[in-house]
Amino acid sequence: MTTAPTLFISHGAPTFALEPGRLGPRLQALGRQLSGVNAVLVVSPHWQTRDVRVMSTAAPETVHDFGGFPSALYELQYPALGHPQYAAEAGRLLADAGFVVGMDDRRGLDHGAWVPMRHLLPGADVPVFQVSMPHTLDTAVALQFGRALAPLREQGVMIVGSGSMTHNLYEFRQSGSAAADYAIEFTQWIRQAVSSNDIERLRNYRQLAPHAERAHPTEEHFLPLLVALGARTDTQAVQVLDGGISNGVLAMESYAWGVDTLNTPNPITH
Repeated sequence: MTTAPTLFISHGAPTFALEPGRLGPRLQALGRQLSGVNAVLVVSPHWQTRDVRVMSTAAPETVHDFGGFPSALYELQYPALGHPQYAAEAGRLLADAGFVVGMDDRRGLDHGAWVPMRHLLPGADVPVFQVSMPHTLDTAVALQFGRALAPLREQGVMIVGSGSMTHNLYEFRQSGSAAADYAIEFTQWIRQAVSSNDIERLRNYRQLAPHAERAHPTEEHFLPLLVALGARTDTQAVQVLDGGISNGVLAMESYAWGVDTLNTPNPITH
């Protein structure tokens, strides 16, 4: 069986579901070349819990966990099935790694899962389930989290860390259309560290990366990148999915491991 890929996807604002921008077509191209993926496991910052929870729902609802956006967004559905068997295996692997784990057979797919999946797998024909982020997660534990889940890839489960390369909600609400310099500089630094597989720098990004605290006043949207890094195979080269910058401050940079080359990275300018 082919080992399934690992991805970090910047899902940006919920409007990404309707406005694909630069990243949407890149995710669509990636989705078309996927094969042998039996299910998708998504770790999203929009499901945070005290201990780890694993979604074992057989037919999860599409959760519209946001407010104040165009009415068309609330009409969208992503009717992918869940996968209780793989969910149980994910729970077992995390428990074996020392995490306190519980199952949730009612949870639906939050927008951190279904919004990027609409572009990556628009047919909703591959099962999708989620694993929550514990509130105590930091960069070091996020790497351990990803490593614990990595064996699922041998069973055809693609692991997706869904977050945002930059995520300053205050500036998002105040932003114009021009790309902010700090978002460009932060993204360039992260791209260089990811491309050189410099895990130590990424683990300590908050002290080392330019504008880290401005790019992420809180860490929950960055930590899925560390989960994806932990789940990847060390020897696999990263493919950059340059998503540009939306709303001036939301960098949509995304990464894939275990896939063929998709594109030559473009300068991060807008």
